[in-house]
Order: sequence, then structure tokens, then C-alpha cells
Amino acid sequence: MPKIPQKILARQMEITADFQREVDRHLDDILAGRTTDMYEIHHLAAILHIHPTHLSNTVKLITGHSPCHYFEQRIMDVSRDLLANSDESIAGIAMRLTYDPSNFTKFFKKFEGVTPKQYREHIRLAKAETVTI
Repeated sequence: MPKIPQKILARQMEITADFQREVDRHLDDILAGRTTDMYEIHHLAAILHIHPTHLSNTVKLITGHSPCHYFEQRIMDVSRDLLANSDESIAGIAMRLTYDPSNFTKFFKKFEGVTPKQYREHIRLAKAETVTI
């Protein structure tokens, strides 16, 4: 396999970092209520002024994963944080993240292996045990 020139590799890393920054910015906007529509990859590619296929190929080359993988992982990070550190209802969290509550439960369980309710109960139980020790 031929070696990728440093200039091209630097640009690919820049695109990947810009993509990750835009995902984080968008999720911040979702949580703050500044937007109510979850972006798709083509929206993020448009923000970066590149073709969606180029974005996908570049992110996969640099990270080993598709852009969707990173986006889903970040949504899961936010979901776990909200479930663990807020008293907001699970349905409220789902709607805040632009999900229908039942679809949010399916999405969460696919990645975490438990439902949001089970996750929250496990976290609260673990916190309670830590406090009593």
C-alpha cells in the first residue's frame, strides 16, 4: 500500500477533527434547545463544505469507524450523563434528544445492553451504595 503524503494526511485529520467538533457543537445546541432537529451526516458534510461520501471515507480512514459510529457514541455519552445526573424523565430525555421515547429505548438498549430505566436504576443503586460505605 502506498504511503499517504503528509499534506493529505494532515487534511484528513483536520476534516475528522472538524467533524467531531461539529457533532459536539450540534449536541450542545440540541441540549440547550437552540435546535430541535438532529443532524444527519449530510448536514455535517454541508457545514464542512465537503461531499458526504468524502466525509465518510475520511473519518473511516482516520478513526477506523464510520461518522455514524462517532455520532451515536456521542449521543450515548450524553444519554448516559443525563440519565445518571438528572431527574428528568426518560421520555423527557428522549424528546430532548429528538427521539420518540420508544425509539430512544431501543437505541439505548442496542448500545448499552439495558433499557434507560434499568441503566438509571443501576447507577442510582451504585451511588447509594457508595454513599453508605
